[in-house]
Amino acid sequence: MAPDAGPLGVAMIGTGMVARTHLLAIRDARVPLRLISVLSRNPGRARGFADEAAKVLGHEVGVSEDLQEIAGHHRVDIALVLTPPDARRAVIEPLARAGKAILLEKPVGRTLEEAQEVVALCEAAEVPLGVVFQHRMREASVAARDLVSGGALGALGLAEIAVPWWREQAYYDEPGRGTYARDGGGVLISQAIHTIDLALSLTGPVSAVTAMTGTTPLHRMEAEDMAVAGLRFESGALGWLTASTASFPGAAESITLHFENASLRLAEGVLRVEWHDGLTETHGATATTGGGADPMAFTHDWHASVLEDFATAVMAGRTPAITGRGALAAHELIHAINVSAETGQQFSYNNLSGS
Repeated sequence: MAPDAGPLGVAMIGTGMVARTHLLAIRDARVPLRLISVLSRNPGRARGFADEAAKVLGHEVGVSEDLQEIAGHHRVDIALVLTPPDARRAVIEPLARAGKAILLEKPVGRTLEEAQEVVALCEAAEVPLGVVFQHRMREASVAARDLVSGGALGALGLAEIAVPWWREQAYYDEPGRGTYARDGGGVLISQAIHTIDLALSLTGPVSAVTAMTGTTPLHRMEAEDMAVAGLRFESGALGWLTASTASFPGAAESITLHFENASLRLAEGVLRVEWHDGLTETHGATATTGGGADPMAFTHDWHASVLEDFATAVMAGRTPAITGRGALAAHELIHAINVSAETGQQFSYNNLSGS
């Protein structure tokens, strides 16, 4: 893809809760970007957001009437898709056919099958597909990845993944939220997916899962607000995952990895390393991640990093750091957890083919 000289043009599709975070990311990204237009199912909301965006960015922002207008817009290089999961394929298909690079908010789809279809669609159209898994861009996450790939830690033995979050009932009272039809599920696909993605980028693939999920008496919602799973990794390591939005008042998610020579703990934007010889090291800075009643209590800096990398990849013709295909690992684990919970049996990844 070879965009015209000058700032890359961005179209924002969806103006819901996370849209302002992405607006600030566009403003602060260290690459030349220009928000060309916004599109929403609610024209009044789109107009109001475009007016706000113009004030934040210091230039006029248009409002598009439909997807075809964005697909045909010669100044739009990147489509930033922020719609609810139930609208994803219908949005992405015309954009991919038009050759637009697509940066997608998680999840890729409501189900593993949908996610696979979206990835295949973009690959067939030969357009870049990036996913906003911003937790991978934290300083602490990068340091952890470097340590794991460096080899000094030795073999992984045990992984502990915890997402003890809280959401008030009012959060789930919004129409469609926490339903299978709109969101594809509950805490796993809407909240824990970020931590799952980051953990798998460090641990490597899972081979088998034994899980239980459910809705606690603390929420009125269709999908799960609690999940617990035992994990077996291809490397031979074992692990567990717990995820909840019923853990008042909510705490930071954490990933603890126990290797032969050291243990790593990622929590609140900080990596702490404890080596078996007594040495310790710390990377990153403390930051909130939206685990309490306010789901938007987090910085936009990590979103800006995702956007910077994706835009740079588009300009350079390289693969972005976080691709749609790379994001499928998180969807595969969520699928495995759900199937194990539904059947009451261990799920083997050998059964993933044809999912």
